[in-house]
Amino acid sequence: MNENTLPQLEQLIEKIIDKNNQLKSQITELAEQKAGLAQQVAELAEQKALLVDENETFQLEVLEGEEKQKQTNNVLTALLAKLQSAEELS
Repeated sequence: MNENTLPQLEQLIEKIIDKNNQLKSQITELAEQKAGLAQQVAELAEQKALLVDENETFQLEVLEGEEKQKQTNNVLTALLAKLQSAEELS
């Protein structure tokens, strides 16, 4: 074996070990980021569900309001008709 070969191999092995350690650190960081993102996704899904429920509630309230307006309009129309017929009889 060449005299330079062994030190070169040792250097190469050290570089490989360093690179491996760097990659392990990156994997750990990415796993932590993934966990954080998963938490954010869960929170956003919960917020979405709440907003969907709130939206449905608002839609129901609007429909109820429209129905009350129709009923009020019908009552007022009936009262107006009675008043007009009473005036005609007078």
